[in-house]
Amino acid sequence: MTGSTAKIQYISLWDRFKKERDLAAREQLILKYAPLVKYVAGRLAISLPPNVQQDDLISYGIFGLIDAIEKFEPERNIKFETYAISRIKGAIWDGLRSMDWIPYSIRQKAKELEETYARLENELGRPATDEEMCETLGITKQQFYSLLQETSCTSLLSLEDLFVFDRDGTNGVKMIDTIADSRVPDPVAAVMFEEQKKILGEAINKLPEREKMVIALYYYEGLTLKEIGKVLGVTESRISQLHTKAILRLRGRLSRVKKKIL
Repeated sequence: MTGSTAKIQYISLWDRFKKERDLAAREQLILKYAPLVKYVAGRLAISLPPNVQQDDLISYGIFGLIDAIEKFEPERNIKFETYAISRIKGAIWDGLRSMDWIPYSIRQKAKELEETYARLENELGRPATDEEMCETLGITKQQFYSLLQETSCTSLLSLEDLFVFDRDGTNGVKMIDTIADSRVPDPVAAVMFEEQKKILGEAINKLPEREKMVIALYYYEGLTLKEIGKVLGVTESRISQLHTKAILRLRGRLSRVKKKIL
């Protein structure tokens, strides 16, 4: 099959589904892009505890793929793979949250770290050092690093989950879900999306350089923590530590911003 023939068939599948609601075409699209789900699930599984099964991630991811196919608009000239990967990741994280696989005690420890970062950095007007965190918490450096390792599982999330606009703490709106549908323009959603991007971007820019780089490589370039370690010439556990600190700082800063907005 030539490249031009494959492209024609690809366009035909989307036309049949979007214009005629042809379910057979929808099924073919799901089969065509199913490897994306396995790819995303495999990449995420590397950073998750062994008790989380990759088959479960794939099951959650399929829902994200179907959602992406339903909502994708070929005429907007956005590459489907890029759009779908965000939806697939989001569906997997939603599934993991529904499993509630992180113990309450670990969540509480992470919350304490998050609040300490937020309070201390607000007072200092800059990123807090490890030494300053230890002094504030009244613990040694070794205890601090052990605490980061213990709570690292709480930092494995979709970047969009860091900042949601909600008024009751339960029904947040992710950035990806605020993208306006061109068929039904929603100026409020569009403004909200741009505001979230701006605030999140500003918060990331205030991170220490090393942590900022980890966030960029993990969330925007799609590298695993192990791969980032090779790029930066440090161990995977060190990258995990930097990633956890970055997420805790971001959560702390964004929680303060949300309180001001809401």
